[in-house]
Amino acid sequence: MLKFAAAARTASGKRRKAENAGEHIPPFLIASITSKCNLHCAGCYSRCNHATVDSEPVQQLTSEDWLRIFDEADDMGISFILLAGGEPMLRRDIIEAAGKKQNILFPIFTNGTFMDEAYFTLFDKCRNLVPIMSIEGNKELTDHRRGIGIYDKLIANMEKFRKKGLIFGASVTVTTQNYKEVTSDTFLNSLSERGCKAVIFVEYVPVTEESTELAPTEAEREYLMHEIDRLRQTRSEMVYIAFPGDEKSSGGCVAAGRGFFHINSHGGAEPCPFSPYSDVNIRDHSLCEALHSPLFMALQSGDILLDDHKGGCVLHEKRALVEAIIAKSSV
Repeated sequence: MLKFAAAARTASGKRRKAENAGEHIPPFLIASITSKCNLHCAGCYSRCNHATVDSEPVQQLTSEDWLRIFDEADDMGISFILLAGGEPMLRRDIIEAAGKKQNILFPIFTNGTFMDEAYFTLFDKCRNLVPIMSIEGNKELTDHRRGIGIYDKLIANMEKFRKKGLIFGASVTVTTQNYKEVTSDTFLNSLSERGCKAVIFVEYVPVTEESTELAPTEAEREYLMHEIDRLRQTRSEMVYIAFPGDEKSSGGCVAAGRGFFHINSHGGAEPCPFSPYSDVNIRDHSLCEALHSPLFMALQSGDILLDDHKGGCVLHEKRALVEAIIAKSSV
């Protein structure tokens, strides 16, 4: 971690130098390294957008493609690359490659069902790889959304991490059904006692009319942020991140290259995983060129990212405007 801290300072210097030259480089990149997943979580935005499938997808980026992306990100000063999917741990080759890029911290957003001794050995050797396991609260809530037996498997994995002295985090999808449970001391004690070092609260993004009732209301979002403020002040043993709840302190949504952007498993550079629109593919363009795509430039220069929204994701809520920008840029 000390080595990464030094590398992060160097990366910050690169971004600052670029900023002084009129070039904004975000510190984060989200990389969906596969479209395949073994679970069918209730209300999954990725399956609804057909970005996640059961079978082995065709024409996905190769491990060589992703290595080039990681190298470019390192050169540009990107410090964090979040590995997502589908289920990212199905692409062991890419995760092994990421482990070699010690200047970059790679949180791995995983459902936690593919942990094995080879992965534990890799995480021990490459401390820049940090698994972030998805959990919905207690056993009933987790198994209801993710499948019977998933909660027990996650707890068993956490115990292994604790015994091996390895760092891990937890990702929680916050809904109207669990927002009080996942901010409770009972739930957080269960994570902390097993060695969890970070909890990422992701507000549920409705992807169909039927799922809108799961998206936290304004009052529930205020409750969530109040509780996260409390946790930050009273429970310093873990780091707490709210997405997109923390965007208010960042002056609006930080997607589309303001703070991060997303590359899907087929190479499309997108504003955000929740906004699956792209007008440039990383197969044919560099990361720097992708950041200057007409879509990204239009979103950064307009007011969409700064607008208020009901909850979840402003780009999803205003997807008609994003689609209009895509249509205009392709003419």
